[in-house]
Amino acid sequence: MAEIVVLGAGLGGTLMAFELLAQMRKEDRLTLIGQGRNYHFVPSNPWVAVGWRGRRDIEIDLAPVMARKKIRLLEQGAKRVDPAENRIELSDGSSVSYDYLVIATGPDLAFDEIPGFGPEGFTQSICHVDHAERAHTAFEAFCKNPGPIVVGAVQGASCYGPAYEFALILDTELRKRKIRDRVPMTYVTAEPYVGHLGLDGVGDTKGLLESEFRDRHIKWITNAKLNAAEAGILHVEELADDGSLKKTHDLPYKYAMMLPAFRGVAALRGVEKLVNPRGFVLIDEHQRNPHFRNVFGIGVCVAIPPTGPTPVAVGVPKTGFMIESMVTATAENIGALLRGREPTARATWNAICLADFGDGGVAFVAKPQIPPRNTNWAAKGVWVHLAKVGFEKYFLRKIRGGTSEPFYERFLMKQLDLHKLKETV
Repeated sequence: MAEIVVLGAGLGGTLMAFELLAQMRKEDRLTLIGQGRNYHFVPSNPWVAVGWRGRRDIEIDLAPVMARKKIRLLEQGAKRVDPAENRIELSDGSSVSYDYLVIATGPDLAFDEIPGFGPEGFTQSICHVDHAERAHTAFEAFCKNPGPIVVGAVQGASCYGPAYEFALILDTELRKRKIRDRVPMTYVTAEPYVGHLGLDGVGDTKGLLESEFRDRHIKWITNAKLNAAEAGILHVEELADDGSLKKTHDLPYKYAMMLPAFRGVAALRGVEKLVNPRGFVLIDEHQRNPHFRNVFGIGVCVAIPPTGPTPVAVGVPKTGFMIESMVTATAENIGALLRGREPTARATWNAICLADFGDGGVAFVAKPQIPPRNTNWAAKGVWVHLAKVGFEKYFLRKIRGGTSEPFYERFLMKQLDLHKLKETV
């Protein structure tokens, strides 16, 4: 019998639990450890922040789902991971031992690295549904007395799509309310150019997103570093391409949402040979930690180097389909180990993304996500918004049903030549 533990019950961890079931032997036991029992569909948070969705629309109680699948669900969350002892200390003082561990914690949000930054300071966030609800309350108050808006992502951030989405969704909602003419908007980002996305662009995302910003009268500042946030003022440095100071900006705002840098969660930070100095899990080509060979990492918590040097630190995003490919590879590799074989499965890290603007959007396909690529495509249109709405409903239905990849999804991905696993050579 093997004790298999998945740490983290977000997108990656939940799908990981579902896919591991097919790889386990009858005598093996699977445990999922989460912070609470509810799953939230994070891509819908920008809609929550403007009132297009409520919390209940994107929330699922995992307890009955996991009970039906015979997966043990622990809701306490982890206090510390001890890979040398194959043990996880939980927040209530109890502990769980494992034979195989999959770390899928997601990130810790590093708001504290910038004075006055974040929901406990002066700016809003859409990284968590709790933050999105607070952002919606603040937005409703803002609409009664509108003024300047600043949206973007700070130095070290590695998730840029939601920032673009939120800026353009705000524009759409403000026009619906007929107050857009009273709201100057500025997009502020660590990226070296609009549409970089932490990926050095995909297709013509630079041209597509710059065009959207021009059409919607949104100004932008790139190579930007947020030094501090105060009530009504953001203190920003703009760097030149050589890293020297180009200009300083004191940006007035009545509403600001800036995405933070990510780091590893507290339960992982500082665990020697498991994580890098930032707290992200070190993995090899099989999603496996090079030192602790019974530990795997998937999703936002894994360490991926940036695509290249930039004047301001820019991280690499871990997108949904990319994470799903990590999940499938990890499940197959643990299945092999359970049967005495060495892991061979490697994730493609292909990416399919839908960035919604409320009345349109941009879609892109990157195969693989990290350049150089075999496929490098982007397009925009109203169809992207409709596709995002449809995907939200489809994905929530999958989670409620306890399914990772129905047969018809596998068939469609195959027809589109979008694969989760690399061919074994």
